[in-house]
Amino acid sequence: MRLGITILTDLPWAEARPRWTAAEEMGFDHAWTYDHLVWGGLPDSPWRSSTPTLAAAAAVTSAIGLGTFVASPNFRHPYLLWRDAQALDDVSGGRFLLGVGAGGDLDSRILGGPDLTPRQRADRFREFVAVLGRLRAEDHVDQTGEWFSLRDARTLPRADVPLLVAGKGPRSVRYAAHHGDGWVTTGPKADTLEDWWSGLADSARVLEEALADADRDAAGFQRHLHLDSAPVFSLESADHFEEVVGRAGELGFTDAITHWPRPDGPYAGSEAVLEQAAREVLPRLR
Repeated sequence: MRLGITILTDLPWAEARPRWTAAEEMGFDHAWTYDHLVWGGLPDSPWRSSTPTLAAAAAVTSAIGLGTFVASPNFRHPYLLWRDAQALDDVSGGRFLLGVGAGGDLDSRILGGPDLTPRQRADRFREFVAVLGRLRAEDHVDQTGEWFSLRDARTLPRADVPLLVAGKGPRSVRYAAHHGDGWVTTGPKADTLEDWWSGLADSARVLEEALADADRDAAGFQRHLHLDSAPVFSLESADHFEEVVGRAGELGFTDAITHWPRPDGPYAGSEAVLEQAAREVLPRLR
């Protein structure tokens, strides 16, 4: 099991930098941040862009993976995102992980975009992923789509950035299985932990069936679970963290991701618990 941690961009870099370096020193395999203009969880908070933050994190670390959880078409054209991904892959020495998802409407609404139906967001996301796939594999890309267009888009230098596709419902999970290098999920909305785990188990079964249908190598397919959409914060205690990571592994997840604890919600918790989990639990989970 690989373990990750999410570090939000609400703090200035002088305060955030020690967290990125500590995440590597603690032994986490990857560190992530959200990709938003304004995050709905902290709508009145200061906020900073993900890509320069990840570039700064790459400069002060040497081994830990660095990723977006998740970039979306709400305010990003796939070509501009791919250029950022290439730069981050270069700056980090091949450590960048591109997590992508359909997203909500807050960021696009800020830019004056229309509210979209769930089906429109899904269709736009599929086109977004398809264009990213072409940009990764081709050069001189032409595209005339419903949502995104390109004219002779150059793509050098080549960058083999992993494309991790988010999904919760059966349709989106199947899409991730067919078109991603891995699947990322926050799991279903649920009032209880057991309901959350039950929904995850259903999604994991859908994924396995879709991988088989697509004739893909299930053993090599990454499965990333963001633990903290559950009703209980994963770092409520070190014991709880160990339990939920173990349960994620039983469902076939290859990677589990927590959050750096905050003094208040969301993700309210104690840094002492994080340190204990890193010291005592991480070594046992590998």
